[in-house]
Amino acid sequence: MKNIQLTLLALCLLSQACAHNNSTIAPESTPLAATTDSITRSDYTLVFINQAPAFSSQVKERMINTFFTVYPVLANAYNTNTQKTVIFVIDVSYNGVAATSGGRVVYNPEWFRQHPGDIDVVTHEVMHIVQAYPGGAGPGWLTEGIADYVRYRYGVDNAGAGWALPDYTPSQRYDNSYRITARFLIWLEKHVYDKLVKELDESMRNKTYSPGIWQAKTGKTLEQLWNDYAANPAL
Repeated sequence: MKNIQLTLLALCLLSQACAHNNSTIAPESTPLAATTDSITRSDYTLVFINQAPAFSSQVKERMINTFFTVYPVLANAYNTNTQKTVIFVIDVSYNGVAATSGGRVVYNPEWFRQHPGDIDVVTHEVMHIVQAYPGGAGPGWLTEGIADYVRYRYGVDNAGAGWALPDYTPSQRYDNSYRITARFLIWLEKHVYDKLVKELDESMRNKTYSPGIWQAKTGKTLEQLWNDYAANPAL
């Protein structure tokens, strides 16, 4: 068995060398530096791939716990057909904050080094998995607005991250995305139609969204709704 394992390791190293040829790779990004954990709780599995040896074990544990706290709830609330297995990658080569594609979320370890309390980045990103919108489903500003709406509603420690919705200002527009759109959605849910966000989310996933959905659901156009919000934006 030991000889087989050594042979497999040698083949793995050879294939990596051929694949990368003369490319220069930071030591932290090599497969040998990565660790992989697979955690299953109830119906869901999280595969956690860490390419950063110095990544905080406390942050890692909080990310795992946040996933298992919010993901089943979001699945039940928005999309029971969402993926059962999700992959988190702590990627030393990624320079953003986080990005989701399919069932895989890539995180920047440097972001968490500087902002260890921003744990609800996880909540925002796993909502993108639940959303599962096909290409051309609808506007990107709404996609991100719904994800931040979910972070506001279901986040485990937004206060600890200093994360909050911004106050309304006249320079804002509904399509500014993220927290600005999220606040508008919360206002609409409180003052206009309490099922609006879930129905917008469903329309995007089913690719039935159109600009006319706002009037169909509320009796007013998107512009009219924004004007009402601007006139009295208190939540």
